Amino acid sequence: MRYQSLDSLRGCAIALMILFHFSFDLNHFQLLSLDFYHDPFWLVARALIVTLFLLLVGVSLELSARRGLASSAFRRAYGRRLVWLLLCAALVSISSYLMSPSRWIYFGILHFIIIASLLGLLFVGRPRISLWLGLTLILPGLFVSFPLFDHPALQWLGLMTHKPQTEDYVPLLPWFGVVLMGVSIGAYWFNDTMPVLLQRFEKGRRDGKQGRMLVVLGWAGRHSLLIYMLHQPILFGMLAIITGRAL
Repeated sequence: MRYQSLDSLRGCAIALMILFHFSFDLNHFQLLSLDFYHDPFWLVARALIVTLFLLLVGVSLELSARRGLASSAFRRAYGRRLVWLLLCAALVSISSYLMSPSRWIYFGILHFIIIASLLGLLFVGRPRISLWLGLTLILPGLFVSFPLFDHPALQWLGLMTHKPQTEDYVPLLPWFGVVLMGVSIGAYWFNDTMPVLLQRFEKGRRDGKQGRMLVVLGWAGRHSLLIYMLHQPILFGMLAIITGRAL
C-alpha cells in the first residue's frame, strides 16, 4: 500500500533539494555569492533536507518489510531498488570525479542509503529498539570525534574531526540514527491507529479531493530517484548555456 502523505513529503524534500542545488549552481556560475560551506543558513538547510529524506527512507523500509522479509514480492522490490541505487551511486561518483577530482563524491546520500537499507533490515519490526538506538547513534555522531576516523578508509563511518573534501558527505553516524527513527515512525504512525491528520490526508487522496500542488508533489515523490539523477545535469546545462561558460 502506498501512502500519499509519504509521497508528498518526499516530493517536498525533492523540491527543497532542487532549490538548494539551484542556489549552489548559481553560486558556481558566479551569478550569486553564497557560502555553502560555512554559512549557518545553508548548513542548516542541507541538514533539514537530508533529515527529511532519511526519515522517509526508514519509514518506507519499515512499510515495505510488512510483506515479510522472506516474501518474494519484498525480495523482488528490494533487490530491484538496491540495484538501481548501486548504479546511480556509481554514476554520481564517476561523474563527480570527472568534473571535480578534488571534491568527488565517494560517500554521498545514495551511497549512504545503500548501506542504511542493508543495515536497516535488522531493525524493521522493532520500533522501540529503533527509536532508542536511533537517538543513541545521533548524539555521538553530532558531538564525538576521533583523529582515527580521519583516515580515508574510515571516513564513511563519521566521527571525523573535520569534514572531508567532497561535495556530498552523509556518513553512517549520525545519519543511520535518523533512518532508525524513521523505522520507528513507520511502525507507530502508519497503522490502524494512524494520527488523525494523516488519516484525513489519506482520505482526501482516496476521495480525489487533493489540490494540484499535492498531486505534483506526490508524483515527484514516486519518482524521486529519477528526479535526483536528472535535475543537476539539467540545471547545470541550462546555466552553462545562459552564461556561455563551461561546466
